[in-house]
Amino acid sequence: MDLQRRLYGALTEDDAQADAGQVRAFATHFTALTATKLAGGLVDPKLVLSSLLVALGAPGGVIGALVPVREAGALLPQLALAAWIERSRQRKWFWAAGAVGQGIAALGMAAAALTLDGVAAGWAILGCLALLAVCRSAGSASYKDVLARTLDKGTRGTVSGLAGTIGAVGVLIFALLLSLGIIPGTPAAIAMVIAVAGGLLIAAGLIFTWLQEPEAEVGDASQGLGGLRAVFAPLRKDAQLRRYILTRTLLISTALAPPFVVMLSAGQGDSINLGHLGLLVLASSAAAIVSSYIWGRLSDRSSRQTLMFAGIAAAAVLALAAVVGTLTGDLGGAYGAAGFVFAAKIAYEGARAGRKTHLADMDAHGQKAIYTALSNSILGVMLLLGGLFGLLADIAGPALVLGVFAAMAAGGALVAVGLDEVQADAT
Repeated sequence: MDLQRRLYGALTEDDAQADAGQVRAFATHFTALTATKLAGGLVDPKLVLSSLLVALGAPGGVIGALVPVREAGALLPQLALAAWIERSRQRKWFWAAGAVGQGIAALGMAAAALTLDGVAAGWAILGCLALLAVCRSAGSASYKDVLARTLDKGTRGTVSGLAGTIGAVGVLIFALLLSLGIIPGTPAAIAMVIAVAGGLLIAAGLIFTWLQEPEAEVGDASQGLGGLRAVFAPLRKDAQLRRYILTRTLLISTALAPPFVVMLSAGQGDSINLGHLGLLVLASSAAAIVSSYIWGRLSDRSSRQTLMFAGIAAAAVLALAAVVGTLTGDLGGAYGAAGFVFAAKIAYEGARAGRKTHLADMDAHGQKAIYTALSNSILGVMLLLGGLFGLLADIAGPALVLGVFAAMAAGGALVAVGLDEVQADAT
């Protein structure tokens, strides 16, 4: 009996230690992710940086390059980083260094906004954004692997969704302060906000170094990544990876749509000016607040269904915007744009949560970093090609582009039906 009690005590003590370790890991992930998500909202190229460059008198070509540089720059370098990451026994350092690098780049943007204007300010901020994007790629390429080895299934989507919600609350506060005039709509004030974002990113990197990460196995897969053939081998061999990448490609419509919603809302001469920036950020933040945690929890149950539902929601919202825009030539100015941005953002959060959790939970055959880098690099190319939709909008109007995006989202939902239920073996 004493032996049984001692054995039982030992088992429960081990379980308690394991649970405590999971709590610490969850807290570290949550704190670091929350800081980066808040910072990302404060340095948003679609709204904040573009408005800042307009106020600084930067050329339109530089302003138009913000989103492609930010999105593709964060994805395309990941294949080059993947082999390095796979050969490392601890991958948290890549994420931490990437976050610190992003913070330094954000501080560079703030300095440029305070000391430069016109063409010089535009190119300086675009260059800092490129650096930020490359540093972000290091974190993106490594994070899924670190997440999968430090947090149990059933909590991975939750930590991302919860951090997204809290981060969105912070961005919402920023939008309210901007809308009420407490934060003035001046380049100097926005530069200080960007500097705060830089500080948050540096703090996130330092916090992430505290994560207790077990050493990863370094096997033949990571030692044989010298050529492109080896890198692309998973794409040839894994049908589920191909289907996941196709689903994700079609659902980039949820990320590309908001600027065209804004463009359509100005179809009859209304302008989306600095006074409306707070309203649009409010709409985007509110959507993230009400949906991020829910999408995260749903992803932990079924990331496949999350991708399906997000695709259906995006198709409905974007199709409605296309129809209304075609019939009326307008979406109701800034308030109409805010409503559609709100709805489209909810769909985007679902696509984002679903694709992140699905990749974290799917069987990557010991090559999580390669799977992440491969899918992200392919998506980076697709996002660069997404710039062609701007030419289509110039020729045929933004309503047609939104109709194309609606069809893409519907196609993404349909393709997602064939994905595996990767959470089926979660405990």
